[in-house]
Amino acid sequence: MKKTALIFGISGQDGSYLARLLLKKGYKVVGTSRDAQMSSFANLKKLGIYDKVDVLSASLGDFRSVLQTLHHANPDEIYNLAGQSSVSLSFDQPVETFESIGIGTLNLLESIRFMDNGARLYNASSSECFGNTDGVPAIEETPFRPRSPYAVAKAAAFWEVANYREAYGLFACSGILFNHESPLRPERFVTQKIVAAACRIAAGSDEKLKLGNTSVQRDWGWAPEYVEAMWLMLQQDRPEDFIVATGATYALQDLVQEVFACVDLDWRQYVELNPDLLRPTDIMVSVANPIKAEQKLGWKARSFMPDVAAMMVAEKKRQLSSVQ
Repeated sequence: MKKTALIFGISGQDGSYLARLLLKKGYKVVGTSRDAQMSSFANLKKLGIYDKVDVLSASLGDFRSVLQTLHHANPDEIYNLAGQSSVSLSFDQPVETFESIGIGTLNLLESIRFMDNGARLYNASSSECFGNTDGVPAIEETPFRPRSPYAVAKAAAFWEVANYREAYGLFACSGILFNHESPLRPERFVTQKIVAAACRIAAGSDEKLKLGNTSVQRDWGWAPEYVEAMWLMLQQDRPEDFIVATGATYALQDLVQEVFACVDLDWRQYVELNPDLLRPTDIMVSVANPIKAEQKLGWKARSFMPDVAAMMVAEKKRQLSSVQ
């Protein structure tokens, strides 16, 4: 029998790559958007899979909507990738951020418990939950010290999932994903902002790239690889939480240098630091130890920051050349 996967947040970066992966594995894929009639589903169309998935309108903030969606799709696997996804935006919209992530995840868990049909749940958690670990690589048991409204909401959702797993016996797990990028990232994310600006400058633009704190350090991976780990978590005998990361950390300045080098430019001539772009609170160093995923899931990152930068630049250059 063909399995059915339901993806909340299918129109985003991870949802689109996950849909492509599941289709290749023979799943029937159902995805949701707040308004499926009005959503462009641009990422699904870029991947050439829009006509291969079923789309439904659903809002995780509305319990009845979630319950109706589960009843209609009757999924074997559920992937919760919805909710406000920008750390920076969460400082401007903390209530919307918490409602879309914290309350939305609770509505989904309660709906799964109510349906009681054995569906397995993957929940998208975030490395932002850890906060600053003083350079010590985070493992799954590292305490959470969130430093943004987004991280607070993700931490709440993580513990909701853990509670429903322990209290009600749901097969529910969270992937604690560190930064992962791709050409499907919108420009409000700093990686795509850097790539897009560098490519425009290389093509003749006289603009300057304005950034905040370039000394922050992150673990950047390749999003199409990370969705493989999501799927693997739901294929295990019992539900567990996993860190998904490359295990290699770089400064944002390193990423900037790498991106500009890909277009044969010296980044120092084109980048300006703008204090207005600094966050009220931020994580200075983000370091991961993804050994559990390697040992139990057989998953290991194949692409690292320099690879990610090169692939994103190559795709952006292709897009710009096709427009000309």
